Amino acid sequence: MALKNKQSRTIVLNLSEANYDSFMEDTSIAHEIIKEHYENFPELFPSGMSEGYMLNGRTRKSKKLEIQMRKIKISGISYRIRPSFVLPYCRAKTEEVTGALFLIKFGVPFWALAHVFGKNPMWWYRLYLSFSNYSIVGTTVKNEANLPTDLLADEHHIRIEGKKAFVATTCGGNCFLGMAVSSQADESSLETAYGVFKEEAIDLSEDYLPVTVNTDGWWATQNAWKSLFLKIKVIECFLHAFLKVRDRATKKLKRYFEIAADKIWDCYRASSKLSLAQQIRRLREWAQKQLPECPMKKNVLKLCKKKKRWMEHLDFPTAHRTSNMMDRLMKSMNRHSFNSQMFHSTVLCTTKNFRAFALIYNFSPSNPKVWEGTDKLTSPAARLNGFVYHDDWLQNLLIAASLDGFRNHRNPL
Repeated sequence: MALKNKQSRTIVLNLSEANYDSFMEDTSIAHEIIKEHYENFPELFPSGMSEGYMLNGRTRKSKKLEIQMRKIKISGISYRIRPSFVLPYCRAKTEEVTGALFLIKFGVPFWALAHVFGKNPMWWYRLYLSFSNYSIVGTTVKNEANLPTDLLADEHHIRIEGKKAFVATTCGGNCFLGMAVSSQADESSLETAYGVFKEEAIDLSEDYLPVTVNTDGWWATQNAWKSLFLKIKVIECFLHAFLKVRDRATKKLKRYFEIAADKIWDCYRASSKLSLAQQIRRLREWAQKQLPECPMKKNVLKLCKKKKRWMEHLDFPTAHRTSNMMDRLMKSMNRHSFNSQMFHSTVLCTTKNFRAFALIYNFSPSNPKVWEGTDKLTSPAARLNGFVYHDDWLQNLLIAASLDGFRNHRNPL
């Protein structure tokens, strides 16, 4: 799913409704506001803005909201400036939909939104899908220095019209960074799906090279990442190795499993390679002598055979050794998939569905206990960047999605 070369020519700025008339009517005020925004947030503007700009008239008045927008010309290309209190295509004002879109994060269906907030289900559905056009990476990460170099990747299993499909998901910094649906789970298909993240990341930082990626043991996932980033180190999830042992522990093996679990996590907590090698040797010797022949024993010994892979964990102290962060984020994906009761559309449309969900998750407020004491950094994206453009989460998202999140003016779908 390659990125198209379609330009996005809408710049979104934090303009209050109370002062918007002054911005439209007074040229000197307009220049002052534009220059102030560019000095503070150059990432919201095209790269050619450094060479200068000129005001270039106004758009036609919107029939829905009766609002005009200023146009500016940068590097010979005309752009419109949309205030963040207005939705794309002037569908409505942002404050009218903030609460409803927040509820989508918790699986509230579109017909319920229409029943409570008005409009109709398809109006809400189309508004929701419109967020899928934004670059997930470019919208979420506003400074290339904050682009995580230690990633996690996994496939979320879904069904589209009864047929199995896979959502290739990339996470980092407690945010979703990549979402693309693949109808197959082979290496080539997953490389294409995860490649969407790579293209968006390189659009943000041409020199971007992640150091590690945490995956489960699926060979196709690991090979796909090695093909996308030749120097990346694949860190196999230690938790998945433990879960394979746990899932094969029957009631008769409960006593053995409790001992094995303690020994396995002693391996995980080893602070050096020498200590890790000793713990794995003791685990293997105990399993060979004490465990009866059973599937659980086979998986304990399989874990021991991967000693070299667990050694690599200690070479990369900042890498994710387990998929805990990914699992936390995927809980929300599981809820979204369950409430959808299978997706009754195409792979492309389902990809848009998940991309929109990813951005709403990244920018909508987390549980207050999570962000308590962080001074308005209520969302995962805000905590990753360390600031917000606007206190309202939806306006913050719309501003972050200026130029659809692409500095090079490309569109993902």
